Amino acid sequence: MNSQLRKFRGLASACMLTGALAGCATYGKCGFEGCPGDAKVTANVQTLFEEHPELGLPNSIHVWTADHVVYLNGIVGGDFTRQQAKVVALEAPGVKQVVNWIAVSK
Repeated sequence: MNSQLRKFRGLASACMLTGALAGCATYGKCGFEGCPGDAKVTANVQTLFEEHPELGLPNSIHVWTADHVVYLNGIVGGDFTRQQAKVVALEAPGVKQVVNWIAVSK
């Protein structure tokens, strides 16, 4: 296995662990259904994504929210699109932070 692949897998594992820990903390704070308003924040982000066709096909980026922190996951065609998704998500009402786990296909 080449070193770049090992680094990528290590980074991906660290990101997943960080997200899991944040999710556990939110679960303790808000319960199984999530925090009040999280569903609306997710819907706000998805609505904005629909207004930006350059981000790819609808639902190519998965969005979920925990305690008003938006998590993005999916695969896009380039780094610019990946960064643009974060910028667009930050514009949605109710978003405190965006965690961008979107991968770039090569």
